[in-house]
Amino acid sequence: MDLFNVIKEESLKNDAPLAERMKPQTLDDFVGQTHILGEGKLLNRLIKADKMSSIIFYGPPGTGKTSIARIIANTTKAAYESLNAVTSGVKDLRRVVEFAENNLGMYQQRTILFLDEIHRFNKAQQDALLPHVEKGTIILIGATTENPYYEVNNALISRSMIFRLERLTTPEVKEIMKRAIANGEKGLGMLDVEVDEDALDFISRISAGDARRALNAIELGALSTEKRNSKVSVTLDVVQECVQRKGSLYDKSGDSHYDIVSAFIKSMRGSDPDAALHYLARMIQGGEDPKFIARRIVIAASEDVGNADPNALVVATSAAQAVGMIGMPEGRIILAQAATYVASAPKSNAAYNGINVALQDVENTDIGVVPYYLKDGTSMSMSSKRENWGDYRYKYPHDYDENYIPQQYLPDELKNKNYYRPTQNGHEKEINEHLERIRSVHEETKE
Repeated sequence: MDLFNVIKEESLKNDAPLAERMKPQTLDDFVGQTHILGEGKLLNRLIKADKMSSIIFYGPPGTGKTSIARIIANTTKAAYESLNAVTSGVKDLRRVVEFAENNLGMYQQRTILFLDEIHRFNKAQQDALLPHVEKGTIILIGATTENPYYEVNNALISRSMIFRLERLTTPEVKEIMKRAIANGEKGLGMLDVEVDEDALDFISRISAGDARRALNAIELGALSTEKRNSKVSVTLDVVQECVQRKGSLYDKSGDSHYDIVSAFIKSMRGSDPDAALHYLARMIQGGEDPKFIARRIVIAASEDVGNADPNALVVATSAAQAVGMIGMPEGRIILAQAATYVASAPKSNAAYNGINVALQDVENTDIGVVPYYLKDGTSMSMSSKRENWGDYRYKYPHDYDENYIPQQYLPDELKNKNYYRPTQNGHEKEINEHLERIRSVHEETKE
């Protein structure tokens, strides 16, 4: 077995993965997150000044949460302990706290506790952290892929600075891979690896901003390719085999779920069928429940299209029923039809606004009573005030021209209230014209 194969085999057996070996040790090594780590930014200043307070990092996988914690560990004069909430419990926490108390008492040295996957700690476990964070016995650095405002106790949140890490850009992922290829000490430089530019471009795009995923792909490509002419040449075909499927940024229970659903709804409301299809595709690829998607389309059909195109609600509800009947993957076609119909339809939120204002009045104002001539016949016959009705009676609209006769339907207290204000969009323009016409005809008759 030649030296190359020995190195390759030893790498697979004994070495940590490339992504782990290439974790940055200093701020200068770190790529990305310039909004918090750029020169002069708050976190950059805190690390350089070694003035750390409790922090929680959250963001997508592979964006550098653990790497920043490692940089802090290499920079700080405080003692550093690390736990993973998946495999650790209160017993491990007590051990760290005891160490921190002794360290503080004997050497006046504070202790940083890095807690990865902090959202995996239940409420009781998080509560166990609180008094030690509050007293300053430990400086907590938590990392999570979930939104801490939902997954971490409010008491811990209030005592911590929250930093959100964004997905890495395509050029940033590419830069990280190039550094790993060139690094002869911890990276792939010892194997004399060459990676085609189009292969790097492909991985950079397909990794969805996850540096770990990109490094894993490039490492697998290098270790699975035979050495020829003293070099390992990794081509586009090789990395396509290694990746096979693009990483998804969609998490059905996390921030990306709400972000993408919100973008989907706003794209339909904004009359952009192309964007609606894009976000629909991301939800489908991420495994979202098609019934959930269908419900959002139905709501948009009524809230945002309304009577500007009443058929939108028909299409949306039919799609919801059809998806439940057919299922996936064919259901994607039905969802696409409904989403593009709603996105392309003329828009009106007049009915949505109208019911909201009417509900506010019912809740907050004197709404009076139903005019007696609109009441049920039984209640009219039983009313003790029947003798006060005078000549007023209910006028049956179908007995009059245009099937309309002016009469007061709202209670006296609200008689001039206007809740529904049709727009000039789509079918609502016809509704406006119809209402104005029948009202004007009877106004002329009165004159």
